Amino acid sequence: METLREQRRGQLPSAKELDELKELFKHHIESFDYMIDKGLEIMLSNIDPVQIYDPVSTSTLRISLDHPELFLPQKDRASKTSAGALLPFECRQAKISYTGSLHLDVCFQWNGGVVIREKINFGELPIMLRSKRCYLRDADAKKMVACKEEAAEMGGYFVLNGLERVVRALILPKRNYPMSLVRNSFRDRREGYTDKAVVIRCVRDDLSSVTVKLYYIHNGSARLGFWIQGREYMLPVGIVLKALIDSNDREIYTKLTCCYTGKDGEVKGAVGTQLVGERAKIVLDEVRHLALFTKEQCLQHIGEHFQPVMEGMESESYSSVADAVLRNFIFVHLDDNNDKFNLLIFMVQKLFSLIDQTSAPDNSDSLQNQEILLPGHLIIIYLKEKLEEWLRKGKKLIEDMINNKSKNLEFSSSTNLKKVMEKNSPKQISAAIENLLKTGRLITQTGLDLQQRAGFTVQAERLNYLRFISFFRSVHRGASFAGLRTTSVRKLLPESWGFLCPVHTPDGEPCGLLNHMTCTCRITSYYDSQGNTRDFFQIRRFIYGILVQEGMTPSLPKIDHAGPPGALPVLLDGRVIGSLSSGGADEVVAKLRKWKVSAVPKFPDDLEVGYVPLSLGGTYPGLYLFTSPSRFIRPVRNISSPSADGKDIELIGPFEQVFMEIKCPDGGDGGRSITFPATHEELMPTAMLSVVANLTPWSNHNQSPRNMYQCQMAKQTMAYSLQALHSRADQKLYHLQTPQTPIVRTKTYTKYFLDNYPSGTNAIVAVLAYTGYDMEDAMILNKSSVERGMCHGKIYQTETIDLCEGRSKSDRGQRIFKREHSDKTISSFVDSDGLPYIGQVIHGNEPYCSTINQVTNSKKIYNRKGSEVAIVDYVAVDTKNKQHLQKVNIRFRHPRNPVIGDKFSSRHGQKGVCSQLWPDIDMPFSGVTGMRPDLIINPHAFPSRMTIGMLMESIAAKGGSLHGKFVDATPFADAVKGADGKTETESESLVDELGSMLRARGFNYHGVEVLYSGVYGTELTCEIFIGPVYYQRLRHMVSDKYQVRATGQVDQITRQPIKGRKRGGGIRFGEMERDSMLAHGAAYLLHDRLHTCSDYHIADVCSLCGSILTPTILQTQKRVVREIGGLPPARAPKKVMCHACQTSKGMESVAMPYVFRYLAAELAAMNIKMTLKLSSGAGA
Repeated sequence: METLREQRRGQLPSAKELDELKELFKHHIESFDYMIDKGLEIMLSNIDPVQIYDPVSTSTLRISLDHPELFLPQKDRASKTSAGALLPFECRQAKISYTGSLHLDVCFQWNGGVVIREKINFGELPIMLRSKRCYLRDADAKKMVACKEEAAEMGGYFVLNGLERVVRALILPKRNYPMSLVRNSFRDRREGYTDKAVVIRCVRDDLSSVTVKLYYIHNGSARLGFWIQGREYMLPVGIVLKALIDSNDREIYTKLTCCYTGKDGEVKGAVGTQLVGERAKIVLDEVRHLALFTKEQCLQHIGEHFQPVMEGMESESYSSVADAVLRNFIFVHLDDNNDKFNLLIFMVQKLFSLIDQTSAPDNSDSLQNQEILLPGHLIIIYLKEKLEEWLRKGKKLIEDMINNKSKNLEFSSSTNLKKVMEKNSPKQISAAIENLLKTGRLITQTGLDLQQRAGFTVQAERLNYLRFISFFRSVHRGASFAGLRTTSVRKLLPESWGFLCPVHTPDGEPCGLLNHMTCTCRITSYYDSQGNTRDFFQIRRFIYGILVQEGMTPSLPKIDHAGPPGALPVLLDGRVIGSLSSGGADEVVAKLRKWKVSAVPKFPDDLEVGYVPLSLGGTYPGLYLFTSPSRFIRPVRNISSPSADGKDIELIGPFEQVFMEIKCPDGGDGGRSITFPATHEELMPTAMLSVVANLTPWSNHNQSPRNMYQCQMAKQTMAYSLQALHSRADQKLYHLQTPQTPIVRTKTYTKYFLDNYPSGTNAIVAVLAYTGYDMEDAMILNKSSVERGMCHGKIYQTETIDLCEGRSKSDRGQRIFKREHSDKTISSFVDSDGLPYIGQVIHGNEPYCSTINQVTNSKKIYNRKGSEVAIVDYVAVDTKNKQHLQKVNIRFRHPRNPVIGDKFSSRHGQKGVCSQLWPDIDMPFSGVTGMRPDLIINPHAFPSRMTIGMLMESIAAKGGSLHGKFVDATPFADAVKGADGKTETESESLVDELGSMLRARGFNYHGVEVLYSGVYGTELTCEIFIGPVYYQRLRHMVSDKYQVRATGQVDQITRQPIKGRKRGGGIRFGEMERDSMLAHGAAYLLHDRLHTCSDYHIADVCSLCGSILTPTILQTQKRVVREIGGLPPARAPKKVMCHACQTSKGMESVAMPYVFRYLAAELAAMNIKMTLKLSSGAGA
C-alpha cells in the first residue's frame, strides 16, 4: 500500500489504474453506446410505416424512417464566431444542455417504386458524458484536466441546463421468463377469475415490451390477457392455441397432459395431476362450443373482434388483423408461431401446476426474477413512441391537405410533403427526451409497459465523491412502492446475496426500496469483454447446437415431448427449445459451466444457467438459459473442475445462484452433506458489500445498524468534493479546506483512488467524561485545533445573472453590465464594469452587481440577500456576445468553520454535535507525550452501540502513526488468512497484532494513557483510552439551520407571523406544544406565545348587540390642541359607533387574536351571526 502511494504522489492516474473505477459506471455508458451503435437503427426498422392513399392520382404513398445519425455536441451555429466543439464544462458554466443533433431520413415510396429520402433534423438529443458521442470518450487524465474536468471523470450522466442528471436504475420483472403469481388484484379482472396467473414480460429486439398474463378461471379454463391502447383484452387460451398453428384437439390435449404420467402419489418433481386432463378438455370444449374447428376459423373469430381497435387496419381482412394481433401483442419476443405455441403450452402447464399446488408461486420481489432499466434502453423506447406519434400526425396532416380541395397539394413531390409534415415540429421529439431527463417524467399514452410515470432521473449531487458514486450504483424498486407501508417489498431476501449490499440502504421511507449494488456486481450489456456488439442470434444458435449434441430433444412441430418428472423443459431466452431427461440434466449443466469458464469466442461468459431441479412442491422445474442484457451478474470461483491455465472465474446471475452450492472461504463446508459438495467458492468476503460499505474499517466488529448509519453519513460528509473546482458553477458546493488521508483504511480506499477526494481528518480522540458538556453524544472540540484549521470548510454558492432572460422583449438587448462613474456609493463594492471585485467581502443587503439600460439610462443594482457575510470567490463571463456581456456567474464563498452545534461523525455511525470549543490550556494532557486531544467523546457512546471497530481503529491508527505506515483494516481479513493455509495461532489475533505495535514504541498495549487534568494539573483517577480516529464533518451546520425572529413579516389574512427561514419567518408553536404548556400550567407563557407575540389585536365591540363587525370609527374634525411644553401632545378622542344599533353608547375595547375577528367575518359571509357577551366581572 505504501509503495503504491510513493510512486503516485502528485501524479495523474493512468488509464489502466482507473479500470476498476470505470467498471462502477460502465453499465450506464454501455447502454447509451448501444443506442448509438445499433439501438436507434433497430428501433426505426420496427416502426410500422404509414400508408396514405390519394384518390386523385390513385397512388399509395408509404412513409417510413431510416438511417439515424447522432452528431457530437456543437456550439450554437447561429453565431459564426463560436462554431466548434461544445465541451461539458462550458455547458455547466453557461447553464445550457450538452446535446448533439439527431438527423433521420424520412423515406417516401409511391406505389412500391423507388424510395426517395429527405433528411430531417429532429432537434438536439442529450449526450451522455464519456459515451461514443462525447469529446471526453477516449481522453486520458491529462486531456481531462485540459478540458477542465476531473482527472478521474467517469461520465455516465447528462448535463442539462448546467445540472448533472443521472438516470436511476429501476427494477423491472425479468424479461421473457414466465412467472407464476398469486395476487388478489387478478380476481377483480372479471367475474369468475381467481387470484392465480402466469405472467411473462416479453421484450422485442428494439427493447419495447408487452406483458402477457395467463389467468386461471373457476371453471377450469384459462384466459390470455394483453393490453391494446390502454385496455386489457382476454382471449380463451384454446382459441389462441388453435389460431397459432394447424393442429387438432388430440395434439393439443397430448401436449397439455404430457406432464402427467398417470401415477398418483407424491413423486419427486411430479407437476401434473389427473385434473390436468379434465382442464385440457374444458379448454378444448370452449373452442368447440363457439363452433371453431380449424385455424382459419379461429383467426376469423379473433380478427372480427379486434378489427375496431387495430389502428389503420379497417380495410384489412379478418385473418390479417388476427395475424397482426398475434404478431404485435402475444409473445412479441418470438417470431415463429410454433415457438409461441410451445411457450403457451408451457405456461398453461405451469399455471395448472400452480393451481394443484405441485409447484410454488414465484416471488416477484426476489432478485432472481428481476432485471434493471438502463438509460439507453429507456431513451430508445420513449423515442420509438414519440416517432410513431409524429408519423401518425404527419399522415393526418397530409390526409387533411388531400381532403381540403382548396389547397392544392402536389402529392408526388417529396419536398412538398416534407414541408407539410414539418408543420408538426420534428424538434419536439428531442425536446421530449430532454424533458424526460430533466424532470424524470414520462408523458405517454401507453405507459410503455413500465410501472411508473415519474422518478426516472435524479440530480447527481457532488456533495462528496462517495455520494456521487452511489447514484450510479443505486437500484430503486420503483416509485409506486415508495408510498406503501408494506414490508414484503423491503425485505432483504437471501437471493440478493452478492448482488445487493445488505448494509447500504437508507433508513426511513426508502428503506429496502433504494438498494445499492455490491462492488463486484455488474450488469450484462450488448457488448462482450472485447467491446464488440453481440450477435444474439448466433449465440443462441451455438448454445442450441451444444445442447442438441448433449442429448436434448429439440422441440420441433408434431413431436410429442415427455414432461416433468421424466424430462425437463429447456427454455433459452423465453423460447422452449426442447427437453432434457432429468437424469442427465446435472451433467449438461456442468458442461455448460465448463464452456462458460473456457472463454470460447462464440459462447457468452455471462450465460445464466438456471437449472431448477426436481423437488416436492418447489419452483417449477426446468433448465432456463438467459443471454439477455440488463441482468445482474457477479464473479465466483468455479472449483468443480480445476483448470490448468487459471481460468476458473465464472460469472453467475441471481436466478442460478439460488440452486448452486457456493462456499465461503471461512465457512468450511457450510454444513453441506457429502452428496452435495460445493462446486463454487466466493472470491472474497467483502464482495457482498457496496463501495461505500467497504470503506468502514473493521465493519465486521460493529453492530449492523451502525454500519448502515455510516453508509448514510459518508454521503452527507463535507469533503474535498472536486479537483476542478475553479471551473464549476454548481448552485451549492460544500468543500473541506483541510482534509487528510485516513491512517486506517480498507483496500477499497486505494482501489478506487479515494485519496483524490479525502473526506475527513485524523483527530486525536480521548474517551472520557470531562466537564459534563459531552453528555448524550455531544463532543468537546479543542478550540486551538479548530483555530489551526481542523475541519475548516467552505460553502460555494453561484449566482447566474442572465440579461437575456425574462424582462420584456424591448428591454432585452439594451441592458449591459456597467457602473456609472458618478455613482460613488457603490464604487467600493462594484467595479466600473458593473461586476464585483474578486475577494470583496459583502455583507447582507450590500450591492454586488450593477446593470444599465443603454437606451433609457436606468440602472439596476443587485443587492445580496440575507444577513450572512460572503466573499466573492470568482466571476465567470460568457463571451458569446462580442459587443457586451449578457451572462455572468458570480460565485460567493461562505466560510464555515466549526462552531457549537455543528455535526461530526466517526466512520462507525457514532454521530454527535460539538457542544463546546474548549481552550487548549484546559484540555487534559498526557503525562508522557504532553499531547492534548482534539476531541473528547463520552464513554457511554460505546456499550449499547457496540462499535468495537472504532476502538480498534484508535489503537491501529496510534500504532500506524508511530510506525509511519498505513494500517489495512479490511473487514473479514482474518477469514481470508485462514483460506491461504496459514494456521492462526492465538498471538496472531488482530488485537495482539495492534497491541504489540504500540508496545514496540513504548506505549500501553491496550491504547490507554495517564492523563492530567487541564484545570487542576492533577492526575485523572483512571487511565484514558486515547488515539487518532478519522472524523467526518457532516453538512448539517448551525449556520445553515438557525432561525430567529423578533418582529417581521406577517400573513396578510390572519396577521400571524409567516413561516420559512429564508423569509425571516417564525417557528410554529403547534397543538402539541400548546398541550405541553398546558400540562405545565404555564398559562401566561401560553398567552404570550399564542396571543401577545402572534396576532394581538384590539377590537371595538358593541355591548348592546355583541357584534365585532358593525362598530366603525367616526372621523372627527381635528381640533387645535394647545401643546404644553415637556408633555406629549394630547391625543384626539376616538369616537366609535355601532352601525346596527345606530349609537355610540356601550362601546368596549377588547384585546383578542385577529384571527378571531377573521372567523367572525367568515361566518358572517355564510349568514351566521356571532355575538359576544361582555362582562367586567372576574368570575364571568
